[in-house]
Parts: sequence; structure tokens; C-alpha cells
Amino acid sequence: MNRIATIIALAVMALCAATGQAQDYRYEVGPSLGITGYLGDVNDGNMWKHPGITGGGVFRYILNSRWAVKGNLCYAGISGNSADIDSKFPDEGKYEFKSTLIDLGAQVEFNFFHFGSGPSYKHYKRLSPYLTVGLGAVMSTAGGTNVALSLPMGAGVKYKLKDRLNVGFEFTMRKSFGDKIDGLTDLYGVKHGVAKNTDWYSLAMFTVTYEFSKRCVKCHYID
Repeated sequence: MNRIATIIALAVMALCAATGQAQDYRYEVGPSLGITGYLGDVNDGNMWKHPGITGGGVFRYILNSRWAVKGNLCYAGISGNSADIDSKFPDEGKYEFKSTLIDLGAQVEFNFFHFGSGPSYKHYKRLSPYLTVGLGAVMSTAGGTNVALSLPMGAGVKYKLKDRLNVGFEFTMRKSFGDKIDGLTDLYGVKHGVAKNTDWYSLAMFTVTYEFSKRCVKCHYID
């Protein structure tokens, strides 16, 4: 009887160890780099007409293999020129600008597949597309310092290179609830509310993240 109990105990310990090696970590952190696009008063068509460079960092709290909450801080450049569009302004003016953006926000991510690595019965996938939406704030330097709320929404894809190392690409459109990220407003002489402003910006970002803070594992139960 003691021998059987010993064998069972050893089997349970081995199962717990194997499960522990396969579990996800709580957090991810890493750098991001990409390009920025702009749609607004002096660009109503191709957002990549004057692409800018953006860089920053991301931090994720991994809820489970399907859901995560992400924080981001980005430093980006945008620019535009009214010579690139066909629209004519009432004063026949020509406008151009350059601006630096500081973007801070939080987003919720939903993975299409169970993202991760582990036992085959858990159906983890090393590659998964995802959708994201959130809320943030953006500060611009064009025409002075302006701060506005922003609404990021987009999609991306993640790939697990190793158990704790991930790479990804994400594209988001971000609506600014303020009409001054380009330092320009009411160029047509028509007043409008915040909901109808014309300033949008986009981020196309590559990320590399590292997972840390291993979850507490007790056999099949995860604290």
C-alpha cells in the first residue's frame, strides 16, 4: 500500500511539474517601433502621405490565453500639407504642420485562438490574430500644447518565438476627441462639436515582449 501511495505521489508531482512548465506568466513588457499616419484638416485621403516614426513601450497583464489588458506609451511624429489635397479653403490659404504626439492609453485584447504554449490538450497556438479597443489620451505640440482623449481600435497578430518571448504587429486607428493635434481647427469656418472633429491618427507597430512573474500553479488549478 505504501509503495502504491509513493507511486501516486510521484506521478502527481511529475504532472504538477509538467503543468507548471507549460503555464503562462502574468505580465509582458517590451519595446515597440513603427510608423504613424494622419487624417485631418489637411489630409482627407491617404494617411501614409507623410508617415512619421513612432516608438515606445507596451505592458500587458495576461488574464488568460484569450484575454489581456495592455497599456502603451508612444512618442510619435505626424505631419501634413494642404498642397496634397484637392480641397480649397475659404481664405485660399495653404497650410502645413509638423507635430509630436505623446500617446498614453489602455486597451483590451481578445485573441482569436488560445495563445501560448503547453500541453496539446489545451489547444494552445503560437500564432494568433487579435482585436483591440480601449481609451487613451494624446498630447500634441503643434500650435502649442494640446491634450485630448483618444479612442484606439484595431487588430494585430502575435507569435510566440519561445515560451517567454513574443513578437507582434498591430495596426490601430485612433480618434482624437479634440481638433488640434495638427494645430489647425475650423479651416472651413464651420463650427462643429467634439464628436464631429476630423483628427485621426494611426499607429502601425512592431513589438517584442518578454513574459515574467510566473503564476502560482497547483496541479490543474491556477491561482
